[in-house]
Amino acid sequence: MKTSVLILCTGNSCRSQMAEGFLKSFAPSIEVHSAGTRPAGRVHPLAVAVMREAGIDIGGHHPKSVGGFLGRSFDYVVMVCDDAKESCPIFTGEVRHRLHLGFDDPAGATGSEGERLAVFRRVRDEIADSFRRFALEIEREP
Repeated sequence: MKTSVLILCTGNSCRSQMAEGFLKSFAPSIEVHSAGTRPAGRVHPLAVAVMREAGIDIGGHHPKSVGGFLGRSFDYVVMVCDDAKESCPIFTGEVRHRLHLGFDDPAGATGSEGERLAVFRRVRDEIADSFRRFALEIEREP
């Protein structure tokens, strides 16, 4: 049976989308979804841009509501922002492991486009490192 992971954030427009893209690329055998407690209208264009730089295209992704996943069972629910951790809904399905891997919200970055891109790149790289380790841990499980 395939390991299933739900990555949860507030808007499902930046961090959780980047994490989903990385985890799918690091461990294609894992079933990966992402969702938000208050989904945004679109995936942030700078998230799409910095992921393309990393060789991963999330341009076709769209923010999804966690409500669409509430009845499902997951092996892992990973929260990537403090707000989602605080407002994480009750999952009616079985969740084997709940994790919190917090990252700054790059959507809140200010300044020039170059300065904002630098924040998105830093957060992207932090997400890549954390989810690379997470994928290795999952693959080691019996």
